[in-house]
Amino acid sequence: MANAPHEAMHRIFQEYPGLFSRVSDLLGLAFPESTRTEVLSNDLTENQPLERRVDTLLRIETEHHGPFLLAVEAQGRKDPDKHASWAYYFSYLLAKYGLPTTLLVVCQDRATAEWASRPVRLGAAQWPVLTLHPLVAGPHNIPFITDVAQARKDLPLAALSAITHADNPDVGAILKSLSTALRDTPETIANPLVELTAQGLGNRPAAQQWRNLVAVDLSFYTSPLSEEIRAEGEARGQAKSLLRMLELRGVDVPPEARQKITGCDDTDLLDQWFSRAVTATSVEEIFTEG
Repeated sequence: MANAPHEAMHRIFQEYPGLFSRVSDLLGLAFPESTRTEVLSNDLTENQPLERRVDTLLRIETEHHGPFLLAVEAQGRKDPDKHASWAYYFSYLLAKYGLPTTLLVVCQDRATAEWASRPVRLGAAQWPVLTLHPLVAGPHNIPFITDVAQARKDLPLAALSAITHADNPDVGAILKSLSTALRDTPETIANPLVELTAQGLGNRPAAQQWRNLVAVDLSFYTSPLSEEIRAEGEARGQAKSLLRMLELRGVDVPPEARQKITGCDDTDLLDQWFSRAVTATSVEEIFTEG
């Protein structure tokens, strides 16, 4: 099952397809700048029991070189079975659309990126039929963007920088430059980047750093993440007030009950508990409807 970082690593190219031309420049390749991009169905299943889906599939139009297909795969670990899948994706897309096709693999750790970068010869050892050699973007070749001006110049690339360097202990410097660059960006542009960055960080320690930065630097935004952070802050405040009320009334609060209160993020429920705490003589009473 796909996880949040996996989704962010390929979805960022759906949201910002022009990002590929900058990434290809970083990889030392001269792909033409797109003039129009269409997100295609990622379902590569034929009339067979085996279902196959590429993570993201884009048809990219160019001004002078015609269209080409870009298949983007997010890869979180080494997986030898992927070589056959990627070869199938390439062959299927080439046969179906008859267009030049490129495969980009996005990774968050250097070991996986190095593994994915190695050319793989497929077929019999005596005569391999083809060599699989995808493009790979990861912490080894995506720049570590900590300069605010650079982040402001290319916000999607700055977000991809944060996502691909998510495991770097110094990723906070990227996150700070990105949040600063987003301050003077319209919400309609900033909100998808705020959410994609959060998604790409997953449950790593850097995710909390990003939440803190969003809460402070981007507190005026109304993105789902910022709303969630504000709700959590309100819930923490209510929980603190509830515990203080119980303390003043001399009601004993065992560790389990304290954890239940502090771990609750439902502000309406906390409000109900607070109302009951005004007359409750035991902590059990605040959790039970009278």
